[in-house]
Amino acid sequence: MGDWVIGAFINLFGSIAINFGTNLLKLGHDERGRHSMLGERINGKTVLKPIISFQSWRIGILFFAFGNALNFISFGYAAQSLLAALGSVQFVSNIVFAYFVLNKTVTVKVIVATTFIVVGNTFLVAFGNHQSPVYTQDQLAEKYSNITFLFYCLLLVAVVAMHHYVYRRGELLLAISGKELMRYWKLLLPFSFAVVSGAIGSCSVLFAKSLSNLLRLSMSSSYRLDSWFTYSILLMFLCTAGFWMTRLNEGLAQFDAILIVPMFQIAWTFFSICTGFVYFQEYQVLNALRTVMFILGMISVFIGITLLAPDESKGGEVMDIPISSKVNTDVERLIEDSPIDDMKSLARAMATKALAAVGRAKVVRIIISYRNEIRRWNRNIVS
Repeated sequence: MGDWVIGAFINLFGSIAINFGTNLLKLGHDERGRHSMLGERINGKTVLKPIISFQSWRIGILFFAFGNALNFISFGYAAQSLLAALGSVQFVSNIVFAYFVLNKTVTVKVIVATTFIVVGNTFLVAFGNHQSPVYTQDQLAEKYSNITFLFYCLLLVAVVAMHHYVYRRGELLLAISGKELMRYWKLLLPFSFAVVSGAIGSCSVLFAKSLSNLLRLSMSSSYRLDSWFTYSILLMFLCTAGFWMTRLNEGLAQFDAILIVPMFQIAWTFFSICTGFVYFQEYQVLNALRTVMFILGMISVFIGITLLAPDESKGGEVMDIPISSKVNTDVERLIEDSPIDDMKSLARAMATKALAAVGRAKVVRIIISYRNEIRRWNRNIVS
């Protein structure tokens, strides 16, 4: 059994643990949102409990860290592009965890989209690079200074800057218009957020691969890890991994998990594969057939992303909890009849009427969405 098979199995379990932890993190953010409706208010403002105080979020962090530790070990045994593509297992586990952990209703559209993504990533794994040579410190340093890799880094900066501008533009439109955004913005906002996160976060994979390579080198030779190069790579890994973790939490707090989690993983997978191709020159093992199958795999992945776009009729939610039409009508009438200049009274009346109409916890989701709308109205009035 080749080393790449060992690395693949370790990465497989790590990916499942990461996805389970991600869904627990989202569950913690959902619990925090529900507590915010019933929490204390000081000077008219709701006091939010720290996210770390929720047990589901704490457990999610542990699973997320454990999965990343397994993935770190796996990078010493298999090619970066292969392991990055193997992350497709997260899309299968994401449906299962979203159903059992987040109580989401899995639609046929989501299953079809996930199937496209899994098939595409399966192609990437089957026809990818199955080699993982061990490099010395001098060889790794030389690759970091390669002109092709430096040009790739400049291109990566341009991609990050462009998508960050698109995301900020969408945020501005959402803040000043007070109206529901057009359909393509509902997909473009989380997509641009995921691209920025994945482009920078995927660099942690490169640094983790380099560190794992040096660790494996030290176990088989007299190489010492206490060098300036090792510490530099470790610092860059901590910075990029910290950025990725922070953006992941922000994305889970802002967008629906069934939409943003696959987008995060797709962006991370794509840029990780590209980085591995450029830095380690893993494309050299690809012949004409493997190149064609690799491209087909990427096309299948992007088709899956397109199918994951939220339905406009569901207000941007790919999977939603059914709410009775009576509650929607009551809340809409309440908003229309209430004076907009009294935001506090409107929020209290809306929460009271909605909770009185339906005495179950699921209605809190619709209340939170209108609470966010009220906040946008409040910002418009203040400005």
